[in-house]
Amino acid sequence: MTAAVETPSGKGAADENFPVGSWLLPAALRPHIALFYAYARAIDDVADNPELPPDEKIHRLDGFANAVAPNRATDGESDPAYAKAAAIRESLRETGVPARHCLDLVAAFKQDAVKNRYDTWDELIGYCLKSAAPVGRYLIDLHGESRDAYAASDALCNALQIINHLQDCADDFRMLDRVYIPRNWLSDAGSMAAAVNDAAATPALRSVLNRCLDGVDALMTDARALPPQLRNLRFAMEAAVIVRIADTLAMDLRQRDPLAERVVLTKPRYLWCGLTAIVALFWRRAFGPPQT
Repeated sequence: MTAAVETPSGKGAADENFPVGSWLLPAALRPHIALFYAYARAIDDVADNPELPPDEKIHRLDGFANAVAPNRATDGESDPAYAKAAAIRESLRETGVPARHCLDLVAAFKQDAVKNRYDTWDELIGYCLKSAAPVGRYLIDLHGESRDAYAASDALCNALQIINHLQDCADDFRMLDRVYIPRNWLSDAGSMAAAVNDAAATPALRSVLNRCLDGVDALMTDARALPPQLRNLRFAMEAAVIVRIADTLAMDLRQRDPLAERVVLTKPRYLWCGLTAIVALFWRRAFGPPQT
């Protein structure tokens, strides 16, 4: 039954740019985070399956939404094919986290089923607010943090999403005919969406990638406010590590060509990001912001 709805891609937490439910977070919350991630992974895989037509993707994603919030409909409430949705629904009931975050993800992935291009940066950010920001908002609510932290969290999650779009721009085009680079920026540079299918970035496309990274840098300026806002030390450490990872990946994407190679952090650099971020967080909490 599950196989009739889900379309596993083989991707998992190890394929993400950020740690998923790492040991830094409170042990009691990690099982809930694992359920949320399993649900998000399942619906993302449905949206990204190149074999499914758009209407079938939307039908299956609606089933997940109904199973998470059965008060909206009852079609998927007890269907074992939607077991991951039922599991996160029970988790939400136990933790008091609203279903909105899960439903926003469904809305984003339904958009992926029918929309392959984005005309402007603002339009792209609108998509990220549904596809990425709900992850951070879920974690904020799960930890009982103030929703005042939403803004910085949104900026971090949106930055990570765009970084991922740049990392995967060639694969997204080849497998799904999907391009997340603003079309008006490509036009301004005299480039086209199909340029991401080249073996290496042209000067025109490189200028657009850098413009996207300028947008990421602006988001990261807001995102760096997140760790100091968090009361839970473990959550603050996790956030600080993710901020450092995002900054490092953005820097690497300026210096390397995502069309010519897969731009990811090596394990030693990933660990270095974690160590230096945690040390900086403790320094800030003990002595205030470091002097520059």
